[in-house]
Amino acid sequence: MSTKDFVEKDYYKVLGVPKDATDAEIKKAYRKLARENHPDANKGDTKAEERFKEISEANDILGDPKKRKEYDDARALFGNGGFRAGPGGAGGTFNFDLGDLFGGAQGPAGAGGFGGGLGDVFGGLFNRGAGGPAGARTQPRRGQDIESEVTLSFTEAVDGATVPLRMSSQQPCKACSGTGDKNGTPRVCPTCVGTGQVSRGGSGSFSLTDPCVDCKGRGLIAETPCEVCKGSGRAKSSRTMQVRIPAGVSDGQRIRLRGKGAPGERGGPGGDLYVVVHVDTHPVFGRKDDNLTVTVPVSFDEAALGGEIKVPTLGGPAVTLKLPAGTPNGRTMRARGKGAVRKDGTRGDLLVTVEVAVPKELDDKAREALETYREATAGEDPRAELFQAAKGA
Repeated sequence: MSTKDFVEKDYYKVLGVPKDATDAEIKKAYRKLARENHPDANKGDTKAEERFKEISEANDILGDPKKRKEYDDARALFGNGGFRAGPGGAGGTFNFDLGDLFGGAQGPAGAGGFGGGLGDVFGGLFNRGAGGPAGARTQPRRGQDIESEVTLSFTEAVDGATVPLRMSSQQPCKACSGTGDKNGTPRVCPTCVGTGQVSRGGSGSFSLTDPCVDCKGRGLIAETPCEVCKGSGRAKSSRTMQVRIPAGVSDGQRIRLRGKGAPGERGGPGGDLYVVVHVDTHPVFGRKDDNLTVTVPVSFDEAALGGEIKVPTLGGPAVTLKLPAGTPNGRTMRARGKGAVRKDGTRGDLLVTVEVAVPKELDDKAREALETYREATAGEDPRAELFQAAKGA
């Protein structure tokens, strides 16, 4: 439908309301006429179907305050097919062919264009193009979001890994090329006029929109529903894709990959892929934020006299730490840069906790040495401070 047709059509007359009708009156009139002329209530009645389209089109313009104002301004400018000369002219109006102003088949733009006239200005006024309401108003649809899970080894979580994920999602049906129609020729939904949405509620300039229940938000209705997708245009499909899990992820973390979900419809963007990560435990190492943890057993003499001990690292060579003399059981030391990978690419630390190992069995020589040690330290009570603190509390 051309812009000229829109300016000349009286949408107020279509809905049977005055030009100063309130939003509530317009809504009430539309609902009444829509119920009376809905195709489902008038099977096979082509006149009712055409009437329903006109009613829906009128409501789309008059039910939107911004579009209604633009429509009213355009009608006031060209009122009843004549152009108003304005205050500076001779007064009144003079008549001319609106085709000269908007351009038509004779214009440079060809049969479907506006020839560079004011049609270029008003061509987008009502979101319609030369292809009519159906072509311009059928909007792209974003694909669905998908959620999947992956289990990583402890090392993979620390260093990052590329893993295959097999996912099931709704894809454009191959049998009908995503149209939902067996013959590939769906028609524009008469309820929402191809928008996929219907307005409800609200007053004044405020209104709410819901997905159209007749076309389920697609804007299209299949005349002959596809046997594979049952007219939805979507079919369940499985695919395997390689997904890069960044280094340093933790157990239970939810990663969002933009655009890696289900493909969109009619050129719409893909949905997002959400991956929930599960991390297996490690027999030696643990994790605390960006740091790794390890418990290292040391002998009594190493803890008492001090020395150097070797400590394993995750996936790398062992490091040597200096153990101070008199190191107590449970003390934690730090090996810098040997932890998990941070977001900035640097690494956390390896936290080394000392655990004094007590031998389960002693030979005669070791027992004799310990007896000698006990005699040498007989005057010392390691629990003296404990009892003193208990009395003072």
